[in-house]
Amino acid sequence: MSLAAAAQPGILQPIPAQGRYLTCQLRVGTDPRDVLRALVARTDGEATVVGLGESLVRELGASVPGLKSFCGIDGARTKLPATPADLWLWLRGSDRGELLIRSRHLSALLAPAFDVADITDAFSHRTNRDLTGYEDGTENPKGDAAIEAALLPESAGALAGSSFVAVQRWRHHLGRFEAMTRQQQDLAIGRERDSNEEIEDAPASAHVKRTAQEDFEPEAFVLRRSMPWADGNEGGLVFTAFGRSFYAFEAQLRRMSGAEDGIIDGLYSFTQPETGAYFWCPPVRDGRIDLGAVGL
Repeated sequence: MSLAAAAQPGILQPIPAQGRYLTCQLRVGTDPRDVLRALVARTDGEATVVGLGESLVRELGASVPGLKSFCGIDGARTKLPATPADLWLWLRGSDRGELLIRSRHLSALLAPAFDVADITDAFSHRTNRDLTGYEDGTENPKGDAAIEAALLPESAGALAGSSFVAVQRWRHHLGRFEAMTRQQQDLAIGRERDSNEEIEDAPASAHVKRTAQEDFEPEAFVLRRSMPWADGNEGGLVFTAFGRSFYAFEAQLRRMSGAEDGIIDGLYSFTQPETGAYFWCPPVRDGRIDLGAVGL
């Protein structure tokens, strides 16, 4: 079986029109095994991508090499909230009502062992644009490069085709952004919004300069599958980065947060993360998510 065929399909597929994120916590004193077996029997990794937190894997008496809990970045000059969780579900589809109904059914299935601590609705905006109007994920790897960046290799054995994912919900201060001039906005991002062309003489704080994946040693490529979110008149981005390890995400975040050289990413002039968590997304076997690596 090819490496891509072993991955949860939703990781490699394009961003859907609609998304819903469920973040769940294991109830104290409960055994999650039967509930997890029921969950994987209902999910194929395409309509619903499943991620397990380090604490849940430990509760199962197992370990996944490379999996850990997000604890921020040492030396960061910005706030990087750490909000670890046991279970993460990314529901994908084209109809928001269908996602609501599906999430209710999944919540009922999980209820004997898990509490749904947070639900975030998301959507595709103007063909992969952020709510600020800038294109998101311009430098995303494609094809074989995406597989290499996002999935654990064949040498990982039973973990081959699985992926680690870093998830942060960023809240945009839209009023602050709208008060900036177009030039200030472009220089914060490092691209011209309309043309998406990179600005060569943008300041060192420009986001594209802070996160140029090929500028790290080793290179720090991730597969971004981020989606905008909105609640009332508030909104932002659910930043979702899949990788074969957490190295690339942490390398980029270290530089963005000023921990590397004291320069803070221009994004922080109008947005900030309010959550941060790591998960392991198991592989699939025979069309179903495979938890064999953690004993199920």
